[in-house]
Amino acid sequence: MLLLDALSPAPRSVRMFLLEKGLRLPVQQVDVFTGENRQAPYLARNPAGQTPALLLDDGSAIAESIAIMEYLEELHPAPALIGATALERALARQWQRRAELNITEYIHNAYHYGEGLARFQGRIPVAPEAAVGLKRVAQDRIAWFDGLLGGGEFLAGARFTLADIWLYVWLDFAASVGQDFDRSLPRLGPWFERVATRPAAAASLHPGCRPGAVRG
Repeated sequence: MLLLDALSPAPRSVRMFLLEKGLRLPVQQVDVFTGENRQAPYLARNPAGQTPALLLDDGSAIAESIAIMEYLEELHPAPALIGATALERALARQWQRRAELNITEYIHNAYHYGEGLARFQGRIPVAPEAAVGLKRVAQDRIAWFDGLLGGGEFLAGARFTLADIWLYVWLDFAASVGQDFDRSLPRLGPWFERVATRPAAAASLHPGCRPGAVRG
C-alpha cells in the first residue's frame, strides 16, 4: 500500500491514526498548494482530487480519510480506534459524525471562503460572503457539542477513538487559521489539552507545519 499524503487536516487525521495504531506505510507527498491533486496523474488515482488517498497493491485506491481509517482498522483491529464490538464502533462513528456534520465541515468551508480564498478561487466554487456566517455557526455548534459530552476522558467515554482524532486535528487546524474555539468550555477545553499531550498529536504534524519550516 502507498499513502498519498499532503499538508492538510484530513491527511493529518490519517497520519495520527497510523501513529496511534503503531503502523507504518510508504508515503508519497502531494503538493496541494500548487494544485498537484487537481492534475491528471493524481486524478487518475482519485478522480475527486482530494487528499489523502490510499493506493492498494492491485492498483485501486481508497479515498476519504474516514474510509481509509475504517479499512485499516479492519486489517489491523488492535488497538481498536473505532471499536472491538458493534456498540463501541457505533459510538465512535456517532461522535465522529456529530463532529464532522456540525463542526468541521463549517470550519473547512469557512477557510475555503475566507483565509484560504486566494488559494481556492478558480479551483472550486467559493462564496466569500458566507465565510463570517460559517465561522459563527461553527462556534455555536462547538458550544452545543460541549454540552453533549459527559464526564468521560474522551468523546466516546473512556476510549480514545477516531472521533477524538478527527475533531482534535480540525480544531487544531482551525486555531492556526483564525478560527480558535473557546478554550474555557468546560468539557472540550480540557479534552483538547488531553489529546494534545498524546505523542501522536505532535508527531502527526506535517513537516511543512513544524517550527522553522519554510514552504517554497
